[in-house]
Amino acid sequence: MPKGPKGEKRPADVIGNAVHVMRIATGEIEEGTPVDDGKDPAAKALGAKGGKARAAGMTPERRAEIARKAAAKRWSGG
Repeated sequence: MPKGPKGEKRPADVIGNAVHVMRIATGEIEEGTPVDDGKDPAAKALGAKGGKARAAGMTPERRAEIARKAAAKRWSGG
């Protein structure tokens, strides 16, 4: 998702961005309010914590292997 000049999240698509601008212009939302992604903040924090712990427990070789497999999947189309 694109980020604004102060790091705030912005809608990625043109229509979503137009709706966001319209809501700001009509006063429906404040410009500084972050867009709610519908996710539980506690769950997001636990997910980030788990990912860091998983990466810390892996060897550099294992991380490289996972990265190679992911790149191969991206470039092969599935």
